[in-house]
Amino acid sequence: MNAQKTRTISLKHLLIKGKRCIGLKFYPDKVINALAKSLPDRKWSEEFGMLYIPNTPTHYEAIYKQFKGVAWINSAHFAHKRHNISQNDTPNISFYRKRKLYEGYRPCPEAFFQKLELKKYSLNTCRTYITHFEKFINHYKPLDLLDISEKEIQFYLQQLVACEFSDSYINQSINAIKFYYEVVLGMPNRFYSVERPMKKERLPEVLSKEKVLQMIASTDNIKHKCILKLLYSAGVRRSELLNLKIADIDSDRMLVKVVNGKGGKDRFTLLGDNLLNELRAYYSIYKPKEYLFEGAKGKKYSATSVGKIVKRAAANAKISKRVTPHMLRHSFATHLLEEGVDLRYIQSLLGHNSSRTTEIYTHVAVNSLKNIKNLID
Repeated sequence: MNAQKTRTISLKHLLIKGKRCIGLKFYPDKVINALAKSLPDRKWSEEFGMLYIPNTPTHYEAIYKQFKGVAWINSAHFAHKRHNISQNDTPNISFYRKRKLYEGYRPCPEAFFQKLELKKYSLNTCRTYITHFEKFINHYKPLDLLDISEKEIQFYLQQLVACEFSDSYINQSINAIKFYYEVVLGMPNRFYSVERPMKKERLPEVLSKEKVLQMIASTDNIKHKCILKLLYSAGVRRSELLNLKIADIDSDRMLVKVVNGKGGKDRFTLLGDNLLNELRAYYSIYKPKEYLFEGAKGKKYSATSVGKIVKRAAANAKISKRVTPHMLRHSFATHLLEEGVDLRYIQSLLGHNSSRTTEIYTHVAVNSLKNIKNLID
């Protein structure tokens, strides 16, 4: 491969003296250096260690014209990523606009709220982003938001680490900060050097099939029993279960349709004969109008109630460890794998984008381990 094909220039979003700029990052090269000298309004940044020019459509086009046929322009940081957008109704975050703030407290900018609504993120995501971003901006009260640099962000994250916040908490803080600068202000990957905590590979908590069946058998309430069976036999997430509508139960094809699951994706999962009979009995008693499981006044059933149902069933089944709704989903995937179901089908039933996410269940499936004789025995 000749040198011409291996030359690469990566474009980076920079904010220098409050102005948006395009950074050009490349390995030292005589040809690129010579051509770069002719770029309009070029300057050098000691802070970022790269050449930069103003971020305007004209300057952006000038880069491509200048290096056409000489170097490959990597503009991945300028390409707008496809965000997983929920198709639900606009989240109601009016509380955050109307709340009373104590003196000196700095709330999220209005543009932050508007972008959350435009993106139609789930209400939980909105709450998380608002909470973490406001903690961050109130840490730097004297600074204008555009004056906060990567160094300040790194220092803030280091303080979170020093205070022994969890990796999940720190990642949520990073997501909220990046959302403002990269999505609200339209500067994708501006903070490309901000490091995240190393991801820990934790194995999912799984119950045995016998324990799950004991939980279901120990539950007398028909509505609660149907909820437990759906969580386990269909492998749905708690939020997906709460969003199920009566029309999503396809008794002709024996499928459950999950509409607008995680990442805004639709999928089908399993519906068993036993569960279908239970659902029919439940429907004849409760007669829900729209959602399959409804709370007071026909509104959607609450996530807290589902958690309590699972917790109570686990206690009745004399399971000592903490059991969550998501643990039944993990058990669903693991038990299917132990029954010999192809991993690709399990991936489809769970709604995973990547098979790597589903492969984690191979580490907790015990069907193959049972055939290995213990050395002591």
